[in-house]
Amino acid sequence: MEKTSIPKGTRDFTPEEMVRRNYIFNSIREVFQLHGFRPIETPAMENLSTLLGKYGQEGDKLLYRILNSGNFLDGIELDTNSSENPSVLSSKICEKGLRYDLTVPFARFVVQHRNEIVFPFRRYQIQHVWRADRPQKGRYREFYQCDVDVIGSDSLINEAEIIQIIDEVFHKLEIDVTIKINNRKILAGIAEHIGMKDKFNDLAIALDKYDKIGIDKVNEELIQIGFSQDQLHEMHNILGIIHNDNIGKLKFLDSIFPDSVIGQKGLEELRKVFDYIENFNIKSKIEFDLTLSRGLNYYTGAILEVKAADVEIGSISGGGRYDNLTGIFGMEGVSGVGVSFGADRIYDVIMQLNRFPKDATVHTKVMLVNFGAIEEKQSLLVASRLRDAGVNCELYPEYHKIKKQLDYADKNKIPFVVIIGENEIKENVILLKDMVSGNEQKLAVNDFIRFFGK
Repeated sequence: MEKTSIPKGTRDFTPEEMVRRNYIFNSIREVFQLHGFRPIETPAMENLSTLLGKYGQEGDKLLYRILNSGNFLDGIELDTNSSENPSVLSSKICEKGLRYDLTVPFARFVVQHRNEIVFPFRRYQIQHVWRADRPQKGRYREFYQCDVDVIGSDSLINEAEIIQIIDEVFHKLEIDVTIKINNRKILAGIAEHIGMKDKFNDLAIALDKYDKIGIDKVNEELIQIGFSQDQLHEMHNILGIIHNDNIGKLKFLDSIFPDSVIGQKGLEELRKVFDYIENFNIKSKIEFDLTLSRGLNYYTGAILEVKAADVEIGSISGGGRYDNLTGIFGMEGVSGVGVSFGADRIYDVIMQLNRFPKDATVHTKVMLVNFGAIEEKQSLLVASRLRDAGVNCELYPEYHKIKKQLDYADKNKIPFVVIIGENEIKENVILLKDMVSGNEQKLAVNDFIRFFGK
């Protein structure tokens, strides 16, 4: 018999896990809605022309491609004596791919529905994404993202509000975090200062790996992209201020590239964001991180990343400003900013911290025992009244010995069991059993409903 399995980097979720996951989704959704964002959904698959070239070379390699329907080799001539470039071949037999993130599909959505939406458009989206990455702890091939974006506004108030949303979400989930912030214009100013303006994207990709591979490996990558020893030394001088406070970093950078128009613009934007968030009661630590670059090509301004303070795991949220992502779809000059929450990593963090609410694992609150046809009818009436009162309950579907039914309730962690037998029907009461303490008490049906429905 063939052993059943699922693809690496994907997971099944039990009912108990789903209740916990829904606690995360609902908590995030409540904060999004509190700030006036509206939900949308987009298809799991997009045309590859929509996705390719939006995430850089590294991102393009991680796109899942979908074979064309039917005979996907129809009309394609292959030279069996040579190995055709895989990317060329895939472009011939794959027209669609699974979405890599929610931001690019959102940009496509905005362009396609431009006459139906009102700008600035505030949207949130909670859906699956897929990446052909190497599975490891905290990194999956199929996972959820919870995105919130404002598009059609240049105001830096939006960046400040995104930081406020991040802070509120993680405070609600009881996770201590550090919100890291940088600005791609500042990174461009640094590249200009050290004479590597033309290598800005390569520099950004290398810096983005600083926390993952360390300074020595970053140095190796910088040398490979053409850094001289003098340029490497100057880069080290700049990175040497990473332990300064936020204001100190801003002052230092202001002094090293006073004539860089783009660098000064980035510093100005970051100062403005810091000024705005002074008006909020931000509980999380906010750190200006020079090594943060988020190596996605579409970011143009502020960039954000969130790290859990008490758990060793990758970033659990990230985002930033993109000035013209819709331009690649023919709609120029529409700026947006947003952030994505990685629900799967957030789940892992809460599990390690043991901070899921106890009732986040309870689905059924009351189970009614089944003693047969007569008692079953009364139990169904009580179950209906419980549900009308908003209480999750279920009736054991068939008659079995009470021990088996109680074992079922115990294994499913149902906290209360209702017993309605012949005597209870005569007395118009129910027998309520607390499965945790083992205590039992008789209650009039109306008192019982009021107790659970309050």
